[in-house]
Amino acid sequence: MTESPILWFDKIGIGDIASVGGKNASLGEMVRTLSGKGVRVPNGFATSADAYRSFIAANRIEAAIRAQLATYEEGKATLQEAGHAIRSLFLDSEVPPALADAIQTAYDELKTRAGAPNLAVAVRSSATAEDLPDASFAGQQETFLNVRGHRALLDACRRCFASLFTDRAISYRQTKGFDHFDVALSIGVQQMVRSDLAGSGVMFSIDTESGFPNVAVISAAWGLGETVVQGSVDPDKYLVFKPLLEQANARPIIEKSLGKKALKMRYAEGGSKRTRIVETSPAEREAFVLDDDDILELGRWAVIVEAHYGRPMDMEWAKDGETGLLYLVQARPETVQAGLSRSSFQRYQLKTKGGTPLVTGAAIGSAIASGQACVIHNAADIGQFRDGAILVTGTTDPDWVPIMKRAAGIITDHGGATSHAAIVSRELGVPAVVGTGNATTVLGQEKAITLCCAEGDVGSVYDGLLAFDREEIDLGAIPTTRTDVMVNIANPAAAFQWWRLPAKGVGLARMEFIINALIKAHPMALLHPERVSAEDNRLIRELTRGHASPADYFVEILSRGIAKLAAPYHPYPAIVRLSDFKTNEYSHLLGGRAFEPEEENPMLGFRGASRYYDERYREGFALECRALKHVRETLGFTNVIIMVPFCRTPAEADRVLAVMAENGLRRGDNGLQVYMMCEIPSNVILAEEFAKRFDGFSIGSNDLTQLVLGVDRDSDLLATLFDERDEAVMRMVSEAIRKAHAAGIKIGICGQAPSNYPDFAAFLVNECIDSISLNPDSFVRTMAHISQAEQSPRAEPTPAPVLAA
Repeated sequence: MTESPILWFDKIGIGDIASVGGKNASLGEMVRTLSGKGVRVPNGFATSADAYRSFIAANRIEAAIRAQLATYEEGKATLQEAGHAIRSLFLDSEVPPALADAIQTAYDELKTRAGAPNLAVAVRSSATAEDLPDASFAGQQETFLNVRGHRALLDACRRCFASLFTDRAISYRQTKGFDHFDVALSIGVQQMVRSDLAGSGVMFSIDTESGFPNVAVISAAWGLGETVVQGSVDPDKYLVFKPLLEQANARPIIEKSLGKKALKMRYAEGGSKRTRIVETSPAEREAFVLDDDDILELGRWAVIVEAHYGRPMDMEWAKDGETGLLYLVQARPETVQAGLSRSSFQRYQLKTKGGTPLVTGAAIGSAIASGQACVIHNAADIGQFRDGAILVTGTTDPDWVPIMKRAAGIITDHGGATSHAAIVSRELGVPAVVGTGNATTVLGQEKAITLCCAEGDVGSVYDGLLAFDREEIDLGAIPTTRTDVMVNIANPAAAFQWWRLPAKGVGLARMEFIINALIKAHPMALLHPERVSAEDNRLIRELTRGHASPADYFVEILSRGIAKLAAPYHPYPAIVRLSDFKTNEYSHLLGGRAFEPEEENPMLGFRGASRYYDERYREGFALECRALKHVRETLGFTNVIIMVPFCRTPAEADRVLAVMAENGLRRGDNGLQVYMMCEIPSNVILAEEFAKRFDGFSIGSNDLTQLVLGVDRDSDLLATLFDERDEAVMRMVSEAIRKAHAAGIKIGICGQAPSNYPDFAAFLVNECIDSISLNPDSFVRTMAHISQAEQSPRAEPTPAPVLAA
């Protein structure tokens, strides 16, 4: 070595990858340039790449390493045999005296700087070719935690050097085309954060499944962060909407999901083991690892780090249980979504419904795969894996990579969206469902299954080999239009899938899906559990555990779900329709039967606006208002517009607006706009009166057709009579558009008709409608029809067929 083998973090930066590897270069870059911006990074030092080479030269093991690699490449030895032999060469070697002295001296200096004579450090491997934009090298080398004292430190350094030749690292370099001797290894020695007394995890500055760039995704578990990276726990998950972080008083946490967190890694006391795995307490499992202030601080750091590096980043964080302070302990480029095309994306869809899933978990990717399950419980049996099967296991670590890349899909019992299985699956382009809890017991060996990650961030595994479609959507081929084209959306889990579409906002966000699928309980049952059965009461307590009250549970789940629907197209408007369940639908919610009347015709009964001021639901509506107020004023989504459905008369509109104002949603305050669904003939006939009360209309063509033609839209017997292109319906639509424009308010449509009938879309364009909101899966083809209509002479739609007498 011609120069010092030790480089302190505050003296190195991203330009020093050749000397200290990507991991250490990034740590130095953050210590040197981002500390002044409030990003905390524990101090430390790195050994140079020359130090690694001097180790090999001093112990004269290069020739033996090359010989072992040759036997593997010639097929004379297995990967496991060659890897073990090479690692033994390192472990049987000695750290050269000059290098050992330099490491020990730097460690003593670090102890002095920290004011801790018995300082524990993390000893991390940093390969000089790792953490590059096109190669993540995730988990290829080793990290050793809670290292104290000279002897333990030198032993950890020797093991770090050896880990450059783990089986997975050898295999990975071959896959990526790196020469084994073009890569060296730098060791990072970093002050340990006492996260064993608090928590730690992983953070991405981009949504890892959809590539949506405007969120930070945070995973968190109790104790040391290795459990999150390894996937041995199901962590908490938090989403922060980055564009609103700098908005005064906004706290844009748009998802908080409680993980099971059954285990945690702690420092070991005494003996040779430095860490140990213990079970978490019931209180820890039911509590979030991070409070909102912590989540927001990490979100701001994600923005700072991403801006500094100019690309999406993958970070590891830790919280010190003694000081309560957060730290970033690693940052590297995100390599999967950042490398995908922004001009096109693939869309997968099952041709038929799969029924009730066998298991569910976090969806990794957006693809679908089918095949036979291959259940493998531990790494010793990975040789039994069959190419093209779907791997089913408890969890994975880097030793599983050679078979993961031969799998059609991957399913694990444990782990979250930032676990090893998830990270590697994304990089390999293999769909995965992780954290199912019980896949290894539910899915039998060689069982035919279909793994679906195309339904949002919840992945499902269905029985049998189901047919599916794959479509390549070329964003560059989508024309621009004068008419604002928006999307209809209901499921927060799928909201980010469509962010690439050039939509001008959300024309219809349905809160019913959030209430039905995520909240699951009737709002009045949450407020009055004394009125429901003992069993329903027990289930409500279970659902709302961890929240200050059942009412707070409703408000938090609903508000974050709405925010997630509004996020992909921010700052364009997101028009959120107030709940429009019918009584028969409300009664199916947990506890609902105690609060809902039985009606002969729920479609024309106690629904929409009539519920909001009625004493039977007024308290439940107040919860909806609280949630919407929270979305706009706390989370910061002032682009949310509220829409009132099924409002029969102007007098009813006045009553609803008054109740909304009582609950803090006064039209005009803080820029609040309130729209009305135009879906009842009275809405069209009295449009001038309704226009005095609302800022815009949205035509609900399904209900309007039903009520104009007197046809039950759900009746199979009358299906042939239900057609939005009937002349009577079209006259109603035309009149609504004309009257809205005469009153100076906007009008759009959110019903199915323009998605189903290109000529109906052309009719709307000819009538100069302001916006058309489409289902995402029909967006691309209908955009083409709208563009064509805008460039063509005025054309009337094909009239509905006339039925024979």
